[in-house]
Amino acid sequence: MSDLGLRAAEEEFQRALRTGDLGGLEILGYGEISTVVAISNDHGRFACKRLPPFDRRERLEAYEALFSEYLERLRDAGLNVLPSRLQTLEQDGGRWSAYCTQPALEPSCLGPAILARCGRDGIEQVFEPLFDRILGTVTSRVGLDGQLSNWARVHGEWSYLDVTTPLLRDEAGRDRLDADVFLAMLPRILRGVVKRFLLHSITATYFDPRAVILDFLGNLLKERLTEHVAAGIESANRRLEHPLSLREVRSYYARDARLWASLLWLRRTDRWWHLRVRRRLYPFLLPGKIER
Repeated sequence: MSDLGLRAAEEEFQRALRTGDLGGLEILGYGEISTVVAISNDHGRFACKRLPPFDRRERLEAYEALFSEYLERLRDAGLNVLPSRLQTLEQDGGRWSAYCTQPALEPSCLGPAILARCGRDGIEQVFEPLFDRILGTVTSRVGLDGQLSNWARVHGEWSYLDVTTPLLRDEAGRDRLDADVFLAMLPRILRGVVKRFLLHSITATYFDPRAVILDFLGNLLKERLTEHVAAGIESANRRLEHPLSLREVRSYYARDARLWASLLWLRRTDRWWHLRVRRRLYPFLLPGKIER
């Protein structure tokens, strides 16, 4: 993809941040941190996830190196990763914008849509292959956000989509990702507290295979796929040393939903403070009401 397409998208992002008018953006979805937009050009149609801004080139280069290493580590583990490319744009004041670009997929290819079409066959078509991939990838040093929405079936093969948070740890168990880039989404007053007391425990979920599968099953409740949870637990427990229960899945999801709902409320409050009190641009687009 040419930088021209991304630069035009970035200009629309900046306009949307200034005016609140999203009409110039084709938004495909919101993650907990990033916004995904569609861009079409002579090379095709692409899903472009806009990362938090980088305040200096050195920080961006470190992220680029970790991003590339993460893709390599996932592929070495046998995962089919959707073709992903990191593209960057220099902004005024020495700041940088970065986008992860991937081929845009039809919604029917995405994991939740596939499971919604399945009956009992969901165990064989969705749960078994994805749980095998999760268990074959996740270690104490390589993490994965294995939620169903992060998978798609392309040309008959499952592909992993969510690569913008390189979940890698060093030999001492320390997160290698520069967390400050992503913590910038939070109000400034909370960043140090979250980094010191919460961040490691939040990311720990992604380095524990059982916890990744628990998160996968809990997320089915958010996706309104509750009728498939029991089958998912059945499939998971054939692979796990310590079985999961429906009660544990529901309890986990309730805690997780409260956490992310609280963080989104704090971000909306911070946006109000930026726009109404400080009279400054708020650098993130936030989703509307999320049904959890």
